[in-house]
Amino acid sequence: MADAELAATAADRFRAAFGDEPDGVWAAPGRVNLIGEHVDYAGGLSLPIALAHSTAVAVRERTDGRLRFRSHLGAWDGAVDEVAPGEPSGWPAYLAGVVWAMRRGGVCGNSFGVDVAVVSSVPVGAGLSSSAALECALAIAVADLVGTPTDDAGRCVLAAACVAAENGIALAPTGGMDQAIALRGRAGHALLVDSGDGSVAPVPLDLAAAGLALLVIDTRAPHRLVDGQYAERRRSVETAATVLGVPTLRYASEGELGQLGDLLLARRGRHVVTEIERVRETLRLLESGNVRDIGPLLTASHISLRDDFEVSCPELDSAVDAALAAGAHGARMTGGGFGGSAIALVDAADVERVAGQVLSNARTRGLVDPAFLRSGTGGVAARRLTPVP
Repeated sequence: MADAELAATAADRFRAAFGDEPDGVWAAPGRVNLIGEHVDYAGGLSLPIALAHSTAVAVRERTDGRLRFRSHLGAWDGAVDEVAPGEPSGWPAYLAGVVWAMRRGGVCGNSFGVDVAVVSSVPVGAGLSSSAALECALAIAVADLVGTPTDDAGRCVLAAACVAAENGIALAPTGGMDQAIALRGRAGHALLVDSGDGSVAPVPLDLAAAGLALLVIDTRAPHRLVDGQYAERRRSVETAATVLGVPTLRYASEGELGQLGDLLLARRGRHVVTEIERVRETLRLLESGNVRDIGPLLTASHISLRDDFEVSCPELDSAVDAALAAGAHGARMTGGGFGGSAIALVDAADVERVAGQVLSNARTRGLVDPAFLRSGTGGVAARRLTPVP
């Protein structure tokens, strides 16, 4: 959905819900992570890409500290004073948490509130960070409405508020990679996110020029990060770092993992340590113009996530196996796992053929039919779609 259509649809939903005009419409993109999974909370490196698919929020400022949210998923009304860990639950938590965090950080005052109508072309539950897109769209809206900076430094502040919302209110113990790409992505680039020092750097990535495409495969297996499994993986990684006496596993070597004395912790740690090295190698290949050669690294990432980190599932494995069998240069699950999406690096001319093989394989295995998105690198960061009066 193009920006103009997204803005018009969001404004129409706002008028239908609230009977008045919004102050403006803002949007933020979903993302796929090229490589660097489950390492952000270990101080690692990731290479996400902003999708062309975005979430838009039509917003009107209130001065009574009240919140009213409307989307195709339902409605929620409340007050910022009522927002607390786990309250509200579900999708409203990501919006309410942003206002809560920005108030706590002094960005907006105690009387600040908003009416919000949501429209999105980012598939929900697909592991494409629809939650961060929602958070960051509202964060950039609030920043514009209260006049706080939205330059690069300002977006760092907004990203921190969105992470606080997700961790503290939605109770999803994720790192900050998704918010970084949603707020600071650039068309024609991946974004190197260094979760150790919080820095980001654009990395040129022109798949079309290399005759390639990134096929995104939404397995339609529900993607859940708040059911305890994601939190358990994060605890394992943090425990491993504590046992080894390092700040995070970013500072550990693969050879040191034998000191853990626990096979499960060693496997979890091995994924993190080797994944960070795979990101470094991917960067070296991209910088030398060898885009096609990153395929085996993507596949190795999936094997590590499947076997050592154990966050894959039959639907993701089916998609990866079928894509590789159909000639993809590499394929892997993307996102937190336990469902969601996979990606396959394919020749541009082979997209439909590979997608057909993935669909056929899913049906043979008795799985739900997957959906497909063809991702370029044209997604852009959170932005205002209409002027603020």
